[in-house]
Amino acid sequence: MPFPLPRRLAGLTLCAAIMAAPLAAQETIRVTVAAAQMQPVTESTRFIGTGEAIDAIDVVARVSGFIQDIVQSDGSYVADGDLLFQIEPDAYEASLAARNADLAQAIANRKLAELELERKETLLERGSGTEADRDTALANQQVAQAQVDAATAAIRQAELDLSYTKVVAPFSGRLGRIQISKGELVTPSSGALVSLVRVDPIYVTFSISERQFTTLLQTLDMTAVEFTQTETKPDISLILPNGQTLEEKGEIVFVDNRVDPLTGSIPIRAKFGNTRELISDGGFVTLEIAAPNPVESLLIPQAAVQRDQKGDFVLVVSSNGTVTQRHVTLGQQVAPDVVVEEGLQEGEAVIVEGLQKVRPGAQVEAVIASDAQE
Repeated sequence: MPFPLPRRLAGLTLCAAIMAAPLAAQETIRVTVAAAQMQPVTESTRFIGTGEAIDAIDVVARVSGFIQDIVQSDGSYVADGDLLFQIEPDAYEASLAARNADLAQAIANRKLAELELERKETLLERGSGTEADRDTALANQQVAQAQVDAATAAIRQAELDLSYTKVVAPFSGRLGRIQISKGELVTPSSGALVSLVRVDPIYVTFSISERQFTTLLQTLDMTAVEFTQTETKPDISLILPNGQTLEEKGEIVFVDNRVDPLTGSIPIRAKFGNTRELISDGGFVTLEIAAPNPVESLLIPQAAVQRDQKGDFVLVVSSNGTVTQRHVTLGQQVAPDVVVEEGLQEGEAVIVEGLQKVRPGAQVEAVIASDAQE
């Protein structure tokens, strides 16, 4: 006959049995892992650049007058030579007519002076005239010729002034906000009538430190001269403010020949097509310069990377299922992966899912990422 347990001891035994039940039923933690793999990666470097219009001007009046007509509207596109504004031409047309009359009079005076010179030379040859008379006639003829030249120059100036009453676009581009009104008096000192910017193509200017430039040349295995030559210049991509990559590739067109002593940097300029006007004059963008040849690099998913006070680390699952923490040195990102420069070997498995459930030293059941998706 079994000896009955006191009620207090029986309760403790029951509690112990209940507490032990979950531990006995506890399952091995399952995590998803991915192997570190060697893959060809095109090395690239990123810089912050500023859009810079190839041509950007303030259009001003070159002659004084009242605005007769405003041909274009705010923000419109114009081609080289398109009429923008018409200044009243009447006064300049009258001035040109007066200059033409002055030329006609000067030509007539020159004709008279030439005839007088001929008579004085004939009289001198016959002995009935003097050299003084001939010299005076010659001087008068030269004065008359100078008056013709002056009248011709005056006509050219009057024609220029008349042409300036038509304010035209000096190049193709897009207008800004028109600063004047019809009927307003403008002069060369009135200031800008409107701004005009060439939008396609466009420059993007950026600066890099001397050290960065040296490293970039070493990475690309080229000289500063080759950096801008058509045969050897590297590819350059542009990342817009919204994170999208511009379809058109750019080209390096200028590298300054000296380091700015104030900033310690070297200005570099690239040129991009801008048919959709996604790059704005003065706007900030990101530039990415890629190496000409890919390099074999060790890659892991970015999802595997965590960070603590010591830096970046990953959780590695060994062949016996034990989790260990490994600090790593990372390189460039190759979405959705990242290059590991130090800290891992090819083939090692890193946890990419289930990180919050494990700690270093834990035993886990590893599932390959591709198998988990299936």
